[in-house]
Amino acid sequence: MKDFATSEDPAVQAQLDRLARLTLPQGRLGLDVIHDLLGRLGDPQKHLPPVFHVAGTNGKGSTCTYLRMMLEAEGLRVHSATKPHLVRYNERIRLNGALISDEFLGELLKEVLDAGEDLAPSFFEVTTAATFLAFARIPADVCVIEVGLGGRFDATNVLDRPAACGIATLGIDHESFLLVPEEGTPDEPLARIAFEKAGIARSGRPLVTQHYPEIAEIEVQAAAAREGAPLHMRGQDWHATITPDAIDYRDKFGPLTLPLPTMPGVHQGDNAALAVAMLRHQDFVTVSPAAMAEGIRTARWPARLQKLSTGPLTSHARNRDVWLDGGHNPDAGQAIARHLGGEKLHLVIGMLSNKDPQALIKPMEGMLSSLTVVPIPGSEAHSVDAFGADARSAPDVATALTRLPDDGQRVLIGGSLYLAGQVLKANGELPD
Repeated sequence: MKDFATSEDPAVQAQLDRLARLTLPQGRLGLDVIHDLLGRLGDPQKHLPPVFHVAGTNGKGSTCTYLRMMLEAEGLRVHSATKPHLVRYNERIRLNGALISDEFLGELLKEVLDAGEDLAPSFFEVTTAATFLAFARIPADVCVIEVGLGGRFDATNVLDRPAACGIATLGIDHESFLLVPEEGTPDEPLARIAFEKAGIARSGRPLVTQHYPEIAEIEVQAAAAREGAPLHMRGQDWHATITPDAIDYRDKFGPLTLPLPTMPGVHQGDNAALAVAMLRHQDFVTVSPAAMAEGIRTARWPARLQKLSTGPLTSHARNRDVWLDGGHNPDAGQAIARHLGGEKLHLVIGMLSNKDPQALIKPMEGMLSSLTVVPIPGSEAHSVDAFGADARSAPDVATALTRLPDDGQRVLIGGSLYLAGQVLKANGELPD
């Protein structure tokens, strides 16, 4: 799917229009183009402050947010790069805590696009190059960078000496890219996903991970060994228990009792614990337990089990709770179902056509009072026929909310971050 973006600034939109015309040539994988592009720009990735690099299937964006908030609570200047954007492309590049300005963004995109015009770079390669340029030119103490797709061939995977690399939870996603048959790679799907994500490991730099099924752990261990990366796995080198009242964390440096995240879901405690473990197993920056606790308390990450505020869109729901989540794979569905506790709800779903339409529905089996399928404007999405005989359709989210029975049951809007971005915009809740 092409990652479309729009801007109200004409100079930025002119460059976003150029971005939208870029394609990834069928079958092209590897890091040659991003290396060539960065070389023409002076290799900014070699002139960054210490970098925390985070991959994973689910939770990597949240882990990056916890890292940023903990580092900022310590008083450090932090650049961060996350993806995808929900409403504005600017969300992808945060400089010293603030979203990149339109003026600077337009200048960077033009510089990168001009430099790589004959290289046929992808949207993601241009975005990564612009991000590294911004991070190299604006002084900061540390950077936090989220991997986009996979790890091994992701455009961000050109960093030679990160402060630490982290891998969040693993699951099956982006099969058309990550499970393409390739000689010398694992055949079993979860093992292949682990192989791809662990491709961010670097010699001599700590690789900090969650706990995984054995078949995945073997691949992570093998990748760390090949690269000579010190490996710190949950359940072996660090431990965290998420209780109803706290995160009980311990490693060789000692125990910590940390607050639960404000962001809902037990899985957010796991994401916060991974961020803590990454900070504890590197030696580039020092972050106190007090700053870790403050970062956990203050972290926010939109469209991840977000309870929407009263606004133009939620007014159609007639005073019922409306939740939003951009999860679109089975692991995300299980996390949502655990948090919502089995209570009945109405699901409004829009799912990209290259995703499994049952990914969210199966984990919530028995919870759904109704299922309404909506399109995702600007993207190819599954029709109502993909969701079973009980599904109904609506032309948009507002209509779907209006048509719900007046029973007071809560609503979950989910299935795609593209849809989530449009929901936030319609409800006046722009990420900042």
